[in-house]
Amino acid sequence: MMPVLLIIVFFLILFLMRNQIIELFLSSKEKQSIESISEKYNSKVEVSLKNAFTKTQVDNTDFEMGILAFKKEQVLEVVVRKNKNESWKLLKKYPFTAFSGKIGPKLKNGDKQIPEGIYQMEYLNPNSKYHLSIKVSYPNTFDKEKAKLDGRTDLGGDIMIHGKSVTIGCIPVGDKNIEEIFILATKAKNKHFPIIIAPHDFRKNKIFPKIEAISWEKDLYEEMSNELNNFKN
Repeated sequence: MMPVLLIIVFFLILFLMRNQIIELFLSSKEKQSIESISEKYNSKVEVSLKNAFTKTQVDNTDFEMGILAFKKEQVLEVVVRKNKNESWKLLKKYPFTAFSGKIGPKLKNGDKQIPEGIYQMEYLNPNSKYHLSIKVSYPNTFDKEKAKLDGRTDLGGDIMIHGKSVTIGCIPVGDKNIEEIFILATKAKNKHFPIIIAPHDFRKNKIFPKIEAISWEKDLYEEMSNELNNFKN
C-alpha cells in the first residue's frame, strides 16, 4: 500500500509543479541571438527568395522593407525598395496562420484584437516562444491620443508578428515564413521599418468599416488609406 501511495504523491507533485518544470526546461535551452539566427537561416532564405528579388529588380543586399497586413484578407505583404527615392515593390505575400478578434482597432488589454494603424518595427526577438518574432510599435501616438479621448487607460501591448499557428491579438505566419521575414528584417537598411495593419486593403476597396465601439474610425482609416497610397505597386 505504501509504494502505491508514494507513487500517487510523486505524480501529484509533478502535476502541481508542471509549470515550473516546463519553465526550467525552457530556460535551460541555449539562448539564441540575432546573429546566430542569421547564421542559421540566412543561406536558406537567400535561396527561397532569390526569384522574388529578381522579379522586383531590387538587390537582396541593398534594400529597405515594409510590412502591410490586412485583416479581412488575412494576408501579410512584404514590400521592398532600394531607397526612399524609389517605388515600393511587392516581394512576397504570406497568409496568416491564425486570427483572433474582429475588424476594428485594438482598444484595451485582453480584447484579443489585432491592432489597426501605422506602426514601426521596434525590435527582433530571436528567443520567442513562437519560434521567432518581430515587435510592432503598438500603441502608437494615435492610439494613445484616442485612448485619452475615450478615457481608456490599459491599452495592452506586446503585439508581435511571429511563427506558429496560434494568436490572441498578434499576427502568426508560420515558422518557415517568419524565418524569411526575420532574416529580411536583419538585412533591411531601414531598421525601424513601417508596419501598417489595416482592416482591409484600402488600395483596392476605399470603403471604411463602421466600428460601433468608437467614433473616430474615419480619422484612423483616412490616415491609413493615405499612407497605403505610398505602397502602390
